[in-house]
Amino acid sequence: MPESNPALCSRFHAAVELIGRRWAGAIIQMLMGGRKRYCELKEAVPDISDRMLSERLRELEQEGVLRRIVTPETPVRVEYELTKKGAALQEAMDAIGEWAHTWIPETRPKARRKSA
Repeated sequence: MPESNPALCSRFHAAVELIGRRWAGAIIQMLMGGRKRYCELKEAVPDISDRMLSERLRELEQEGVLRRIVTPETPVRVEYELTKKGAALQEAMDAIGEWAHTWIPETRPKARRKSA
């Protein structure tokens, strides 16, 4: 008789944990459009702190999903782009996007608090 709860595939679990970390998917999605500078990513990913953006970029680089490109000019130019491994996520990201448009309600932008 077949097992009713097969073991979770460790590769699947590792992939979901990697791209499912907070802001990782958003960073990957933004880089699908091509190279971006740190400040462009910071502006495009809502509510991410400098610390978290740096941490996620470092993690994704260590995993081989993106590469950090340093151009020695004054000031030094640092850009990020997806590797072949990262670009291979396009189909999966598209599928998640389609699913989200079908099943996730649109959220309103957060109201800005007035300073006292």
